[in-house]
Amino acid sequence: MISISINGEARHFELSISVAELIEQMQLGGKRIALERNGEIVPRSQFAQQLLFDGDCLEIVVAVGGG
Repeated sequence: MISISINGEARHFELSISVAELIEQMQLGGKRIALERNGEIVPRSQFAQQLLFDGDCLEIVVAVGGG
């Protein structure tokens, strides 16, 4: 089991997952988001290749439109 901090909240997973899988689980697919992993921005083009591991800290920001 791995533990990942997402926006300051601990989440637990049975196995390591990719950033893309996490985004889908969080129902954020198709939304404009920025994701930082352990202090470094992860480009959207690398979401599928970036695996998450025990102890990773993520910050996820969702862009909201409006006027």
